[in-house]
Formats: sequence, C-alpha cells, structure tokens
Amino acid sequence: MSEAVPIHVVVDRVLSELQRLRYAENTLNAYRSFYNRVLRYADAQAVHYYSEAFGQQFFAATYGCAWPELSQPLSKKYRAPVRYLESLSDMPLHGTVLRRRPCRKPFETPAAFRDALDAFAVECRRRGYSLTGERTRRDRIRLFVAYLGAQQVTPDTLTARHISQYVATLMDYHPKTVLAILTNLRTFLRFLHEAGFHPEDLSNAVPRVRAGRYERLPSVWPPDAVQRLLYVIDRDNPTGKRDYAILLLAARLGMRVGDIKALTLSAIHWDRKTIQWVQQKTGRPIEYPLLEDVGWALIDYLKHGRPTTTSPEIFIRHHAPFEPFGLHANLHNIITKYTRAAGLTPPPGHHGLHALRHALASTLLERDTPLPIIAEILGHLSTQSTQVYLSVNQAGLARCALDPEAVFDHVD
Repeated sequence: MSEAVPIHVVVDRVLSELQRLRYAENTLNAYRSFYNRVLRYADAQAVHYYSEAFGQQFFAATYGCAWPELSQPLSKKYRAPVRYLESLSDMPLHGTVLRRRPCRKPFETPAAFRDALDAFAVECRRRGYSLTGERTRRDRIRLFVAYLGAQQVTPDTLTARHISQYVATLMDYHPKTVLAILTNLRTFLRFLHEAGFHPEDLSNAVPRVRAGRYERLPSVWPPDAVQRLLYVIDRDNPTGKRDYAILLLAARLGMRVGDIKALTLSAIHWDRKTIQWVQQKTGRPIEYPLLEDVGWALIDYLKHGRPTTTSPEIFIRHHAPFEPFGLHANLHNIITKYTRAAGLTPPPGHHGLHALRHALASTLLERDTPLPIIAEILGHLSTQSTQVYLSVNQAGLARCALDPEAVFDHVD
C-alpha cells in the first residue's frame, strides 16, 4: 500500500497531521527541514514513491550506517531522524502519525555502590552545591558507577586499573567534557576514601587532561539585533508580557536562566527600587538597581498578564496547572520564537538566553566598563571568567593592534 503513495504526498499528509495534533511550531520546522532533504534525495535518485526500504536507503546514505542495525536505545544523534522517517511510514499504513514516547529506563544503582552514592549525595548537599550542581555531579558519577557495576567491581575492590579502563571509554568525548567528568571523578574517589568505603585515596590515579578554558568564543548578539528581538514581542497578550519581562532580565541585567525561573515576588523591593536574589550557580547574594524598563515590564506582567496562582515564583507557565517552569526548562523556546519572528539569524554557538547575557557583557566592554565591574554585574566569582569577552570586543582589539609602519621605523 505504501509503495503507491508519492513521496511529496506522504510528506504533505504528515505535516498536516502534525498540525492537527497541535505539535509545536519548532517541532514542525524540524520535520519540514528534514523532509526537504528527503525530497531532494528522492529527486536525485529518481524515486517517486515512498517505502520503508527507501527510508532506510536515505538513512544509510545520509548517516553512513544501517537504521535497523542501530543499538538500542538510540543515541541522540539518530533519535530524531528515525522518528521522522517512521512518521512517513505511519501515514500510509495508519492514516495518522503514531505518538512514540519511549520510556527511558530509570538508572538503577548497582547494589554495591548504593550506600556510597547516597552518602555522596548527602556530602554534596553539605558542601552547599546547588540542585543543578548536585544533579550534574551525580549524573557524571553514575556513568562511572554503571561501568564498575557491569564489571562486577565493588567499592572495596576498585583499583587504579579499573579507573584507567574507564577513562579509555571517554576518548571520543569533547576534551572539556572529559575534563569535567574526571574532575568529578577525583572528588568522588577522594570521598570514598574519606568516608571509609575504600582503604586508599585513588583520586591521584585519575589522569590530568588539558582543555583550553576559552576554546570557543561566546555567542554575542549585536545591540540592534537585541532591540529587534524585543520589538517583535506582542505585549498585548499575557504570554507576550511574560516573555518580554524574561528577555529584558537576560538582556539588561544579564541574569542566568536558572535565576530568572527562581525569581520570587519577594526579590523585588519596590520601595528601594532594587532586585535581589541568591545566584543558583555561585550561591552568592546579588542586588541590582531595578532599571526603569525592567521595572515597568514586571509591573505590566504582574498586573495584567500573570495568571492567578499561589506560586511565589514570578514567572509561571501560562497553561493549567499554573506552575513555575520545570527544573530542566531552559526557556530556549521563548527566544527561538521571537528570533524567527524578527527574521534574525542567531549567532554561532549558544542560541538561548545565555547569548543575551554575552551581548550585555560585550556592550559593557565596548563602553570601556572595567572588567571587575562587568564581573560584578554578571555575578562571576573572578574576572578570569569575564576575560573571555575580550575576544569579541572588536573595537578594543583594534586599539591594541600594532601599526606595522611604526614598528619598522624603530627597527635598525
């Protein structure tokens, strides 16, 4: 049956069905982009009708591997393409797109390491790690523990040889990812010894990895692009009022996404015209003057846009139940929505709200703001983190450039 359906007809039906099922616009755009590649490949191969065999042929030609032979669960690289192609097979057979929501099997801690991991979680909280920091450390340690569990290794039988073998499995990771994993691994191994789970400290058995601190330049929006982004927001509806206030906090105060989500009503001191909160990343309290445009945007949202809720957080979801954003929500969809509406091309690298934070730092540098002040505004613990923005301050770099003629005039 599927052999008789032209490819372009199948694609149109799938996209129409996704719209009927109210898939998000970002998701629809991803499907369209992928299907355009499928159609171009079909034209090149002179194939007019869709079949699952053709889908597998396209997948193999595009990704260099056979779709049915992929190991399960699918890696993130292949998950979306397989879903898109399966949707093309679903339409002729079922007349709709089947919703596939694979349940991720929860991590099962090897019994031998259960007490050690529980104790390590308590230690992380004692050290004052943020929830995000604790979760990141725990997830990285789980990779190591899962490997040891598969090797039938227990905390007391762990050796430096096991550590070396595990590190070898990280060879395809990005150097900075490896650096982060090994840093947490040293912390965990040191804890195992101090807490009495292992007779010696094996943290010194973890190799040292060099990774450039600033390999990539930060993503920076030009000031006029930020203004265009804010201008297209429809501030006559509740969601637009919320989104405008969120983007202003990122663009004008350089707030991180986690801090914006956690911002509470009590953080706004209207009498002093200040905004105060404790940074999730550093745990440091920070206070800013409540800039006029930010203040009025918050007032507009709180009075005319925010749904009735008992939540202390300022920003909440605008569909029932009216609750704060989830722990892992990065609000990427908000800036993406208005980026497209403004016809902007995102800068390379970060495309989310963090790029607005980078833009603020770049603008301050262009205005000759001293690094310590920028570090204070961004909430950096030291100016070392702020120095990366020197790389994108083109005006400042131009002033540092040597004049070749002046140099040669001083050469004997």
